[in-house]
Amino acid sequence: MNYGERLRQLRLEKGLSQQELANRLKINRSTYARYELGKTQPDFETVSKLADFFAVSTDYILGRSAKKENDWDSKLPELTEKDERDIAKDLEKMISNLEKKEGYSQFDGQSMDDMDEEDRELLIASLENSMRLAKRIAKQKFTPKKYRK
Repeated sequence: MNYGERLRQLRLEKGLSQQELANRLKINRSTYARYELGKTQPDFETVSKLADFFAVSTDYILGRSAKKENDWDSKLPELTEKDERDIAKDLEKMISNLEKKEGYSQFDGQSMDDMDEEDRELLIASLENSMRLAKRIAKQKFTPKKYRK
């Protein structure tokens, strides 16, 4: 399957017309139609926009990979129980510091007391996800090759 066929398949899976997709990407419909027909190949910026829009890798769009999903996440090491405990402890400490009236007690101009419950939960979830990702990236970056699986 070439890149034009892949683009057409992805577009149809989203239920979009060529015009709707071209509008969202801010390109001409005729330009996009030529991509699907395989007459021209999109530039790197457009391939990146397409990959982000469809949540696939650029390699998938260009036909270099059979995998649809962007697999950067699967390349990162998994967290151990100790890592999970460390994240929970650090998150608790961070939340505690945010609740204090001094120091870095404000987020976007609001203290934790000013936030409603939903905003508070979203902030905590965002902090936790960021800490998990940072820990996984650090494990990949700083684990010697001989200990990697």
